Amino acid sequence: MNNISPKIKQMTVIALMTAVLCILSPFSLNIPVSPVPISLGSMAVYFVVTVLGMKRGTVSVLLYILLGLVGLPVFSGFTGGAGKLFGPTGGYIIGYIFLALIFGGAIEYGTKLIKNELLVSILGGIVGTLVLYLFGTVWLAILLQKDFVSALWLGVIPYIPGDIIKFILAMVIGVQLRKRLKKANLI
Repeated sequence: MNNISPKIKQMTVIALMTAVLCILSPFSLNIPVSPVPISLGSMAVYFVVTVLGMKRGTVSVLLYILLGLVGLPVFSGFTGGAGKLFGPTGGYIIGYIFLALIFGGAIEYGTKLIKNELLVSILGGIVGTLVLYLFGTVWLAILLQKDFVSALWLGVIPYIPGDIIKFILAMVIGVQLRKRLKKANLI
């Protein structure tokens, strides 16, 4: 494994984490009160970014979105294509990019400002999630011709407890995998 170039190792790990996004994100549960399903998409993004950090994590998220855009069934409900990306949940999918940048930036660079890695990660996750919620809510409000508060109640408020659980799970598992990949000199 030591003979493989670092770039090949990085591309392989990014591809594997993109596969994780593509495998987890389609699993969803439609709920009658909202056009936004409960999905594992955000958990997959938290996990991938925890493992890969900002740059590689964002590349992985972008690849996932491109795969869905060309029609692979990687979005919630095993759907794909431009129609899904430009539909009611499209703002959340686009918001994944900003979640990856903000959360990953906190993981990679935040500890230079604040020495408590856990605190920085949690703060980065909160801010990134708020930006994700903002994109999704504005998009949902425009498409459904609702006011912002109504869209917030349709696409965010009911999901907050589950998102907290998904964040914690992704962090706990992701931190362990990140340590092992670093030890194996793969990231």
